[in-house]
Amino acid sequence: MADPSSYRPKPGQIPDSPGVYKFRDEHGRVIYVGKAKSLRQRLANYFQDLAGLHPRTRTMVTTAASVEWTVVSTEVEALQLEYSWIKEFDPRFNVKYRDDKSYPYLAVTLGEEFPRVQVMRGAKKKGVRYFGPYAHAWAIRETVDLLLRVFPVRTCSAGVFKRSAQIGRPCLLGYIGKCSAPCVGRVSPEEHRELAEEFCDFMAGRTGAHLRRLERGMQEAAEEMEYERAARLRDDIGALRRAMEKSAVVLADATDADLIALAEDELEAAVQIFHVRGGRVRGQRGWVTDKVEAVTTGDLVEHALQQLYGEEQGDAVPKEVLVPALPEPVEPVAQWLTQRRGSQVSLRIPQRGDKKDLMATVERNAQQALALHKTRRASDLTTRSRALEEIAQALDLDTVPLRIECFDISHLQGEDVVASMVVFEDGLARKSEYRRFQIKGFAGQDDVRAMHEVIGRRFRRYLHEKQKSGEWTEEPTEGVDGAGAAGVADATGPTAVADPAVDSDIDATDPTDPTDRLTDEDGRPKRFAYPPQLVVVDGGAPQVAAARRAMDELGIDDVAVCGLAKRLEEVWLPGEDDPVVLPRSSEGLYLLQRVRDEAHRFAITYQRSKRGKRLKSSPLDAVPGLGETRRQALLKHFGSLKKLRAATVEEICQVPGVGRKTAETVAAALATAAPSAPAVNTATGEIIEDDGAPPAALSAERGQDR
Repeated sequence: MADPSSYRPKPGQIPDSPGVYKFRDEHGRVIYVGKAKSLRQRLANYFQDLAGLHPRTRTMVTTAASVEWTVVSTEVEALQLEYSWIKEFDPRFNVKYRDDKSYPYLAVTLGEEFPRVQVMRGAKKKGVRYFGPYAHAWAIRETVDLLLRVFPVRTCSAGVFKRSAQIGRPCLLGYIGKCSAPCVGRVSPEEHRELAEEFCDFMAGRTGAHLRRLERGMQEAAEEMEYERAARLRDDIGALRRAMEKSAVVLADATDADLIALAEDELEAAVQIFHVRGGRVRGQRGWVTDKVEAVTTGDLVEHALQQLYGEEQGDAVPKEVLVPALPEPVEPVAQWLTQRRGSQVSLRIPQRGDKKDLMATVERNAQQALALHKTRRASDLTTRSRALEEIAQALDLDTVPLRIECFDISHLQGEDVVASMVVFEDGLARKSEYRRFQIKGFAGQDDVRAMHEVIGRRFRRYLHEKQKSGEWTEEPTEGVDGAGAAGVADATGPTAVADPAVDSDIDATDPTDPTDRLTDEDGRPKRFAYPPQLVVVDGGAPQVAAARRAMDELGIDDVAVCGLAKRLEEVWLPGEDDPVVLPRSSEGLYLLQRVRDEAHRFAITYQRSKRGKRLKSSPLDAVPGLGETRRQALLKHFGSLKKLRAATVEEICQVPGVGRKTAETVAAALATAAPSAPAVNTATGEIIEDDGAPPAALSAERGQDR
């Protein structure tokens, strides 16, 4: 590992001008390429104290052995040179988007004497016009099959074309009218090229003129009583309309635009692109990348733009590019796109209307692509085994952690504090083992104390189950006994865990599953009877220390504990001053991250459901014998809970279906219930009148969940 000071340029050597720089390792290989508006200021950032660098940047500068740079005139030139060098050297520390597949295009070989329509993949060629990309080749073939009725362009290979010309007989498509058969001279090269250009015009979105021409021809044929020709033109119109329906209109103003969306986590990012031409989605593609360097969303967008348009010219670069975040600075990138197109290109973030709605759809596709990528990676048995072995080695465990439990705390500004426990066995989620906790030992916001309580409750229940089964016959330790009967009752109480049937995120328990072999006499699984080999907590050293202390108090010393800090993905161990840093490409780190993220998802889902129920509660809910129908009738009649509280018993009796006894019960319940504090609209500062459903819901939803 090199010391950056050993190859740091001397003061005054680096010019204060735009340029591109390269870091090389000890073997002379380029490991990183970057650009800068000021080379002096940018490179100075790499040679500061290593402790102040991002971990990924620190790894890069200690891997490098030299740095060199090239001065250019403008930032646009720097962008172009950076792209060229990344393509040439393929540096290991640069963001590299990798296609999850080779996308097929519909291509028309306009450079040939007789243009051909075909499916093409790979690098684009000169003299070929491309449409797409498409998700599947069969989608292209279906579209082409419909359009060949109207535009009978050649689709055969060079060998078939030459053979048909030699024997003087066209192929089958020529006989059934789906090819104009230029191979046997039925049309001249000029006529066939005109057909190919009309085909391209239609695919480019200029559909109205062709449809109107066919409709006029059909009407003229009908007027002249040439009904067979009119019927054929009618079928042609139907074929064109069916081809148009395959790509629905998404932007009413016939916009030509590319929409780029991102989904990312700490280690990876997925990019999805929708190509919209003539207001219709004409193509879609996506990439996934490892985040090797410390990058922002704007940086990822810039790299995606380079990947998309680095080899494109003219109309292949659209007039409008919509992105989730703008690169910084945005002017050189917009100018570079304009140069590649040859006319002005708008690079912006959609703010409202149809374009913003379509961007939301692209973002959902990106999120699904990232989730699918992670699922494919996690489903491989060999990969899971390697991940578990890496975790065991990094944490110095005696055995591979076949069962991992992860705990997370969630709350909203100290209210509705809950915790989650998720279980992974053999590297896969066991949703039937998921559990949820309400924090009851204290009120307020204290994640460390909450973690101590949850771990203690989980393992007190484990010891309790062992006592019931006779597996544990020793006297209770001070920690268990110190909790007293209340401690065990707390763990077994109705709020200690949620019933699996309550939450849709929890699958029904399978009694035949080998991991559920610890069962009660009625066949139901014992919820906490199966111990983990590793406990993971969402947090750093304080949360890990709290979890370890809770287990030590209970005398449990055969379960390992670690924490995963979200900011830098560091793994913390009890009693250690420094974290364990797993390689960013490590399958073990990836598995720990998945476990942590699943615990966070499960906790925040439970916290939101609890908050929603609390915000929807009303004093009327506690009135005995008052059902939902009459509650709604009361609120509808009086307009708000405040007015109902001020009403007399006689006024309440006037509500249909409410008798005097019920009215007296309602009045008494509202008189004893304390009125809720007035809610404030956080956007305007207005006090919101009480309307029966706690108005705090309007402002609390604007808060951020932890």
